[in-house]
Amino acid sequence: MRKRGDTFAFEQAEDSPGFLLWQATSLWQREIRRALVAFDLTHSQFVLIASIHWLTLGGNEVTQATLSQHSKIDPMTVSQVLRALQVRKLVRRRAHSSDTRAKAVELTEAGRGVVHEAVKAVEKFDMEFFAPLGSGLREFNNALKKLIKPGS
Repeated sequence: MRKRGDTFAFEQAEDSPGFLLWQATSLWQREIRRALVAFDLTHSQFVLIASIHWLTLGGNEVTQATLSQHSKIDPMTVSQVLRALQVRKLVRRRAHSSDTRAKAVELTEAGRGVVHEAVKAVEKFDMEFFAPLGSGLREFNNALKKLIKPGS
C-alpha cells in the first residue's frame, strides 16, 4: 500500500531507511574529507592505506585482491588508487612471497607516518560524529554488520 500518492511507501521521507542512510553517510563523508585535507588524502586513499596498515599488523601479506575484499572497494578502483599512492611514494608493490601472479602491497616509511596521523584524525572525528549514539554504538555497529553481507 502506497502512502504518498502512488510513488512512495513512506508518509515521511525520514521514515525511509535508505534515505536516512544516504543523509548520514553524506554528512559523515563530507566531514571525513575535511579531516583528510591536512594529509592531502582522498577518502579512498585513506581507506586503502589504513587497510594496508591494519592487515599488515595482523601479519598478512597484503594484495590488491585482499584490499578490495577488506575495504569493499571494487578491484579497478583499488588499482587506480594504489597507483596514485605509489606515485606519492606512500605505498610500494613487490613480488608476493608465495603467489607468483600477485604483487604484495606495503606502506613505505612515509606511508606509515601519514597513516598514523591520519588515523588519529579520522578516529577523533568518528568519536565526535557517533557520540550521539552513546551506549547504542555497539548495537548500531552490529546492525551495520548485518547489512554488509559476507563476500560482497
